[in-house]
Amino acid sequence: MSLLRYANLTLLVLFPIAWFAPLMRAGLLPLFGLSEISVISGLQALWDTDVILALLVTAFALFAPYLKTIGLALIHFRLASPRLLPALHILGKLAMADVFLIALYIVVVKGVGLATVETAWGLYLFTGCILASLAISILTDRKRRA
Repeated sequence: MSLLRYANLTLLVLFPIAWFAPLMRAGLLPLFGLSEISVISGLQALWDTDVILALLVTAFALFAPYLKTIGLALIHFRLASPRLLPALHILGKLAMADVFLIALYIVVVKGVGLATVETAWGLYLFTGCILASLAISILTDRKRRA
């Protein structure tokens, strides 16, 4: 169980890094250069144009995964009841929705052909953090039941 604790605590550091890391590079034409887009820079742009979508993305990309990680840490250190795990599983699924939203955006923009979009290392880091969080919560539930 201690390995799960430390892996989960590592996510408390990795999630903020993933939020500021470049998810993709986008531009109208490759000749003019590509601007890097992170979760935070994307949210900043959304707040200027669509507040409701910005709130949804903020909930999915920032709050859901971080609250889940904190909740798992509380369970690991016996500061919260394991009965909290089903709610944390739901938070993990909400966090995964943001990864799908980003992937859908990339596919749509590439399909239109008017812009150039390249994935960047932050997308893999963010996705890896979400998947690691899901794995940690599943393993925590299995250890608890054993």
